[in-house]
Parts: sequence; C-alpha cells; structure tokens
Amino acid sequence: MALPRTSADRGDDVHSKRERRKEARPGELLDAALDLFVEKGFAATRSEEVAARAGVSKGTLFLYFPSKEELFKAVVRENLSGRFSEWNEEFETFQGSTPDMVRYCMRVWWERIGATRASGITKLMISEARNFPDLAAFYQQEVIRPSHVLIRRILQRGIDRGEFRPLDLDYAVFSIVAPMVFLIMMKHSLGACQPQDYPLDPERYVHSQAETLLAGLCVRPGEGGRA
Repeated sequence: MALPRTSADRGDDVHSKRERRKEARPGELLDAALDLFVEKGFAATRSEEVAARAGVSKGTLFLYFPSKEELFKAVVRENLSGRFSEWNEEFETFQGSTPDMVRYCMRVWWERIGATRASGITKLMISEARNFPDLAAFYQQEVIRPSHVLIRRILQRGIDRGEFRPLDLDYAVFSIVAPMVFLIMMKHSLGACQPQDYPLDPERYVHSQAETLLAGLCVRPGEGGRA
C-alpha cells in the first residue's frame, strides 16, 4: 500500500518541475528566436517579442542572453555551427567513394538544414549581413569558414584517391555551395516567382545538381586523376 504524500513531497515535486522548466528555458528561447528571426529578420525582431513567444519575461530572456546579438549567435551555434563536429566525424568514418560522399553530403544537408527552419538563417544573413558587420564576421567565422574547410576536405579526398581531377579548391568549393544557396533562396523568397505549373522538387533538384557536378569532377576511364 502506498504511503500518503506529505506536503514536503509535494514541495519537492514543485521544486523539481521548476528546475526542469528552468533547464528548458534556453531551448525554448532559442526556438522562439529562430522563428522570429526567420519570419521578421534580425533588425525587425524585438527582444520582448522573443520573450513573449517563449512565455517568459524580457528580464528572464536577458538572464540567459544579455543582448539580441548574443541571442542570434546562440541560435546560429545551436542550429548550424554547433553541428560541424558531427559532420567532420561523419567525414572521418565514411566508407564509400568520394562521389558517393558528395551525393550523401548534399542530400543530408537538405534533410538536416535546408528542409528545416534553420535554412532561414542563411536567407537572413544574405539580406541583412551588410547592415550588421559584426554579425557577418561572426557568421563567416562560425559557419562559412568551417563549411568551406569541410568541403575542401571532401574534394581533396577525391583528388588524393584518384577519383576527382585536379581542382582549384578555392573555387571548386563554390560548385557545391552555390546550388544549395539557390535552393534556400527558392524556399524562402524566389519561390514566389516560380511558375505554378513548374514546381521545384528539392530532392530531385539536389540529385540533379550532384550528378551534374560529379560529371565534371570525376576522372573518366583512361584519364589520370592526379596532377
């Protein structure tokens, strides 16, 4: 038979719920901030709006994030830059060919980033970066540079294995980046100009871009892969 609950037990439950709620707040604030930054842009989003959407006071928001700029940086780290360790680990453990790695990376990028709310961060940076040079520098350091380093590693792997032709890696990186940026812009803005009878299917688009890219990268039978 269960013993009756005491007021102390109930007090412990309330305390436990409060602690769980406190631990959840940063994540709730980041979710609310991501939604509002994507919907309204960085400049137009007010801190009190983020707090209200997360169900807390503005003062509570500033306990976790002392400024809107720091809040934005935390959103970027949570949704983009914080994932590079995971992606680099996948690079290290990938067992297939480099062409298969390119296909995998482009497909997974769409599934994990492009198809999610996080893709709106890129669109936001494209439209507002010049107005906020400090945030642009932060985004370059946290997202652009690590992504270019990872793509270079992928392309270099293909060259070293004799699968890809010798490449100007400084510019070959953009061959992978550009189709992905275009897809984000179609999703968040340019898609409004798309003819209704010619919808863009993201999965087909990614597959087509990967195959077209690989047709130019891959060594053909009889060609030498290394310089």
